[in-house]
Amino acid sequence: MLPRLLLPWYDTNKRDLPWRENTDPYRVWVSEIMLQQTRVEAAREHYVRFLRELPTVEALAACPEDRLLKLWEGLGYYSRARNLQKAAGIVAAEGFPRTAAGWKKLPGIGDYTAGAIASIAFGERAPAVDGNVIRVLSRLLGDGRPAETLKGAFFRELEPALPRARCGDFTQSLMELGATVCTPAAPLCPRCPLFPLCRTRGDALPLPRKKPERRRSEMTLLLFCRGDEAALCRRGDGVLRGMYGFFAVERAMNEAAVRAFLQEAGMRAFALGRAKAHKHVFSHLEWEMTAYPVRSDEDARTLRGGAGAAHTPFGALEYFPVEKIAREISLPSAFRWCLPLLQASAPQGGAEK
Repeated sequence: MLPRLLLPWYDTNKRDLPWRENTDPYRVWVSEIMLQQTRVEAAREHYVRFLRELPTVEALAACPEDRLLKLWEGLGYYSRARNLQKAAGIVAAEGFPRTAAGWKKLPGIGDYTAGAIASIAFGERAPAVDGNVIRVLSRLLGDGRPAETLKGAFFRELEPALPRARCGDFTQSLMELGATVCTPAAPLCPRCPLFPLCRTRGDALPLPRKKPERRRSEMTLLLFCRGDEAALCRRGDGVLRGMYGFFAVERAMNEAAVRAFLQEAGMRAFALGRAKAHKHVFSHLEWEMTAYPVRSDEDARTLRGGAGAAHTPFGALEYFPVEKIAREISLPSAFRWCLPLLQASAPQGGAEK
């Protein structure tokens, strides 16, 4: 019943998206990884650029990590890119899996992604149950059980209902319906091809899950500038581990506190630029940040001490030309907002003591 109603609707109403040009498994795979926790419009431009730069699985497997992360910049959740490359190394050596079970053996691929790739690229009758599908089926069946329960239940119930032909299109039609018609709020019920069968006909389901409160922390960023260079460091642990960021002190500091911190660390002559505040929200925490450009001819890597809170080791800093940072180095969005501060921090008079 569902394929008979959804496939004609999908043929007429599906969006023109770059990953739908063909069912090449590499293209399908990259799109599914990008679309994990990323909106379609945000992923579209990144996808086109990524495929232009890395058109084959072999190119992805051989890509230097820094270049890969720069191509991924703006999509967030960088572990996706690292797992994608690990899996690409396996696929380049062994070939593409043709079943969902085979895809699930690769890094970064779970039940949904495996089912989506296997059904779209290889026509396997493999269920793919994401948030869109859960929402559509929960409303269609009037099923108010928790989303995690529904995920497993719908996975089992969809498998025998999948069509023998056009399985991949059916998978995409369910996701398309959830994304464009059966939306989380204000669904377009009169336009829905399943409206006559729907037991909910509205947005009452699925029941919202209470999200845990985000943990909040305050942070001061020091943007060390020397000539046309600025200092970055790779984060050693916690959120964004392994990514480049700026020197961070794990507490809020005003200008006077920043001056005292730098003087205690041994910096003799420096000029502070205008501070800028910014809040960055992750899924589980919030960073309240204030950034201060610090212009000095001294090498910040030689500083020692700095009391009052945990901070980046001075010795972990690396200097790069500001233009290279903007052009070649991947900065997570949690830090990328600081780039205009660097570019505007040209010397204005001598450094102060």
